[in-house]
Amino acid sequence: MLDTAPAVRPTPGRKSSGRGRPRRPRLGPYLLIAPTVVVIALLMFWPMIQIAVMSFQKVGNRQLAGEPAESVGTKNYETILADDLFWQSLRHTVLFAVVAVSLTLLVGTLVGLLLHRLGRRMSMFVAGGVMVAWATPPITAAIIFSWLFGSTGGVVNWTLDLLPDLLVGGDWIDYNWFATPLRTYTVLTVCVVWQSIPFVAVSVLAGLRSLPGELFEAARVDGASAWRQFWKITFPLLRPIFLVLLVLSVIWDFKVFTQLFIMSGMANRDAFNLSLYAYSEAFGGMNAKLGMGSAIAMVLTLLLLVVTAVYVRIMVRQGETS
Repeated sequence: MLDTAPAVRPTPGRKSSGRGRPRRPRLGPYLLIAPTVVVIALLMFWPMIQIAVMSFQKVGNRQLAGEPAESVGTKNYETILADDLFWQSLRHTVLFAVVAVSLTLLVGTLVGLLLHRLGRRMSMFVAGGVMVAWATPPITAAIIFSWLFGSTGGVVNWTLDLLPDLLVGGDWIDYNWFATPLRTYTVLTVCVVWQSIPFVAVSVLAGLRSLPGELFEAARVDGASAWRQFWKITFPLLRPIFLVLLVLSVIWDFKVFTQLFIMSGMANRDAFNLSLYAYSEAFGGMNAKLGMGSAIAMVLTLLLLVVTAVYVRIMVRQGETS
């Protein structure tokens, strides 16, 4: 006997008994990420909170010896904002970051494009050699460039002095590259860009390897030039990578300290950036001024947070668009 009873269809808008059950919270992901959050909070957020608190206090040798810190309100911020050295240091920090980031992205992208044109084995070999500069510690790079541009026995001065005076002028053998802020930041820019180029080049190379070759083959068939291929195909597809590299380069170049400290020292206050200015106020004198140094560090942190917030907003908008 055939069962002619009509199939029961679910009523629209009516949930079955299984779907009506409330979902249990999934604790697994939170338990896995909890140790990382705790470690980050202890190592990064807690020191930042302490620095923010100290920026509103007077912290000197007495306070370091155990005496309670005295609250001074916003006096530390008012003092640094009224100091011409703060604005000069801020100007040096911003101008150096603009020049260094631009050169790093430009030269690093060109090196990445050149590596992409090599064979796979040769590009990996050359990229490995280039990464040596990236792996060099900042203090080692600073010592190397201080020796290269030194006024006594420096290789750069010796080489320039050998060239015809018609091309580069004369009297290079005793030229002091660290006598003025402009000369100091010229050497610093060369040093920092030299160290940063490998990371940009390898990142661009990895991005180029992920692009479909059919697009470039079709562009070449249509007669597109190399510049047009880069601007119309490569750059739009690698825009997220370039954006990450831009933000990371800005953050790194804003925080440059070791190289400038080695090349210029504490005595040359005209060449200070914000990092060196904060260190000088906090530890440079006989009486420590950790409150002043913390206030300068907080200003630098706020600048970097603004850059990071802009980056996050752009990434979110790109995610919504895609």
